[in-house]
Amino acid sequence: MNSQIALIQNIDALLPQTQCGLCGHRDGCLPYAKSIVNGEDANKCVPGGQPVADALATLLARPKLKAEESVWPIQSDGRPQRMKAVIREDECIGCTKCISACPVDAIIGSGKLMHSILTDLCTGCELCIPPCPVDCIDLVEDLKEVPTETLQIAEQNDLRQRYYSHIQREEKRRIHRKGPVVRAEIDTELFAQFSAQFSNIPEIKIIEKAKAGIVQQDAKTTIELAKIRTQIKKLEKQLSVRDDEKKRAQLDMLLQQLSALGA
Repeated sequence: MNSQIALIQNIDALLPQTQCGLCGHRDGCLPYAKSIVNGEDANKCVPGGQPVADALATLLARPKLKAEESVWPIQSDGRPQRMKAVIREDECIGCTKCISACPVDAIIGSGKLMHSILTDLCTGCELCIPPCPVDCIDLVEDLKEVPTETLQIAEQNDLRQRYYSHIQREEKRRIHRKGPVVRAEIDTELFAQFSAQFSNIPEIKIIEKAKAGIVQQDAKTTIELAKIRTQIKKLEKQLSVRDDEKKRAQLDMLLQQLSALGA
């Protein structure tokens, strides 16, 4: 049993941790890793492309298979083009369905307020698109440089932990029936078994500490921008009906705040 667990861990370490479900396992990379150990083909990771399919074949001493094709072009590292989701903010109605759907908590916002996507965390998994009732989410190319192998591993470790935190929170929400739950049925026992082990890896703790301050500040700024934009839209609508000196001054002040925040 221990050797099987170790093999699942080694397979999971090679998977990109986008948790996209394109391999057929809607509940993420770890269940696919477990299924590979049980005999499933190891070439179904679409975002990993041929490099991941070949690495898995080598690890498992299996014949190399052609990777499942992606709809996106291939990057210089042999993987499909990295994508990011963006919200057309003027059309967002603040329904919160995309927040529950995002497996790595890259979307922030609250009910009836515009949502925003933290693009540095978004994996382009597309899972936020189907639940959106007003179809205001697009996918765009990630124009950042292709990450080195070291950065890729660090990113995968971080995404794995974010996903584990996400499903733990969503499971609590499901039990207490608070808010919409937009995800697959989760093998909670499987994730509980592995999440504790991964959380003790020193490298992951270092990455989490390094990112915590940046992500927290980014989230606060994005929420503040969302609130200001909502107030601006409301004032502009009121002023288009009837001019008001106080509201005009308030609008000018909010526009200055928006500019100061770099928006």
